[in-house]
Amino acid sequence: MAKKKGGSFKIKFMMIVTYLCAGLIPLFLFSAVVFKATENYFVEEKKKELLNQANILAGHITISGYLTEKNKEYQFRSDISLTSEQGGFRIVVTDDMGIVLEDSNGTDVGKTLIVPEIVEALNTKDVAREQENGDIYAVTSIVAENGSRIGTVLIVYAPDDIQNIANGIKKPIYFMMVIIAGIVITFVLVLSRNITGPLGKLMEVIQNISEGHFEQRMPVDEFSNNEIMQVGAAVNNMAEKLEEVETSRQHFVSNVSHELKTPLSSIKVLSESILLDNDAQKETYIEFLRDINSEVDRMTEIINDLLTLVKLDQKELPGSFKQESLNSVIEEIMKRLRPLADNKDIDFEYTAVKEVNAEIDRTKLTLAISNLVENGIKYTDNGGKVKVVLDCDHQNAFITVSDTGIGMAEEELGKIFDRFYRIDKTRNRETGGTGLGLSITHSTVLMHNGSIKVTSRENEGTTFLVRIPLIHSV
Repeated sequence: MAKKKGGSFKIKFMMIVTYLCAGLIPLFLFSAVVFKATENYFVEEKKKELLNQANILAGHITISGYLTEKNKEYQFRSDISLTSEQGGFRIVVTDDMGIVLEDSNGTDVGKTLIVPEIVEALNTKDVAREQENGDIYAVTSIVAENGSRIGTVLIVYAPDDIQNIANGIKKPIYFMMVIIAGIVITFVLVLSRNITGPLGKLMEVIQNISEGHFEQRMPVDEFSNNEIMQVGAAVNNMAEKLEEVETSRQHFVSNVSHELKTPLSSIKVLSESILLDNDAQKETYIEFLRDINSEVDRMTEIINDLLTLVKLDQKELPGSFKQESLNSVIEEIMKRLRPLADNKDIDFEYTAVKEVNAEIDRTKLTLAISNLVENGIKYTDNGGKVKVVLDCDHQNAFITVSDTGIGMAEEELGKIFDRFYRIDKTRNRETGGTGLGLSITHSTVLMHNGSIKVTSRENEGTTFLVRIPLIHSV
């Protein structure tokens, strides 16, 4: 039992891990992509805003003449300081050589500031770019009235507010992720339990069946038409078949015991009678010995039929298949059994619709068809009729054996090929036989890859239809 639980636990663990990976990893990746896309969006929007601010400031510097009129230096510094304070960013103004003319921080005035963005702006290309430290540089050129580029405006922005906005967005997303992750985990646990639960039960049922408990069944939900339920239904069907086989085996053993016990009991009674009767006459001894011999013959017949059936079942009897005339086979059967029909004044008729040649084992098939014809004679009253018809199509030969005998009830038809099965045991005792003839016939027809069907009505008669392929295929 521990192994079964361990196996079920392993499957459940694997399913949980698989579903969690399939459900949560894409969720985390999606969230990371959303976060990054959000940050990029705000950065790009900020770049556009800063470039716009730089262009406005550059135009204002040109109009105000801050770079051409020395007396406006104080006003220039004031405008730069005020704009920097209002915008929350640093402003650096350089000339066309990159020398810092004004710095809102007041740290780099007079220094030469050579950065790629300033060079690009002086070459007529305004640019806004994010730096490695996360700052954003937005640079535009200052154009004089004559169209010459006389300097640049550099806005340096540290995107703290972007981070704050992004963090504000991340919080509800993280909250939603936790909720979704909880839903996914709950769903995975419920789903894995619904799958591994039936799997564990299925494993238990299969284990019990393998130990011989064929009455075990897998509970099957008719409304859950999934693969597990289908496997469960197949296991139940297999268990039913195995239970039928086991029941048939027990009945077979019981029937064999009964069939052998009857002649053995007769032999014992007869032999004890001889031993106990010291004054018995010679004629009595001879009569008793004949009866004993008859019972021994009956036992031998039963044993031989049983051995034949076992060998047919295990395919130990080598088949000698070759092209034979079914017409001649049936004619021989009819000729041999006609005296039995004549003794009961039975109308014994044979009709060959066509000349039929088939690949058969002549000896075994002769025995099989003889059993059917002989049974027809046995169970048909005096003055009745037994008819045999041979026909074929392009693939199969058809042998029909019909009689006007005692017939069988419909519920008996599915059992007549069972070994030792007798509809009327008293009648079978009177007519003789081992109760194995139809079983041998059935096995022989199957050995030829054919089929046998029976229809019957009580007190009206019985019809057997045997189909034999014209070419035997292994």
